[in-house]
Amino acid sequence: MKINEGFELREMCGEHIVIASGVQNIDFCKVISLNDSAAYLWREVEGKEFTVETLGTLLLAMYEIDEATALTDAAALAQKWIEAGIAQ
Repeated sequence: MKINEGFELREMCGEHIVIASGVQNIDFCKVISLNDSAAYLWREVEGKEFTVETLGTLLLAMYEIDEATALTDAAALAQKWIEAGIAQ
């Protein structure tokens, strides 16, 4: 999986917002807000290939949670990114 090119994470008024840039994303009409955890994961995997397991490992390193919770949360986030068209 990889974050699609042409999307970038910016902080606006204390919120983490994914914005589209470039001609290939001209039809992107969504505002995607990420919480602190999702923004952390975005920064860690931006420009890299990653898996749900990669995201889970990053969550485990950052938070005191169990592996099952980390993987469940990572899978849910990855699915939302795919559905939003910002990752594949």
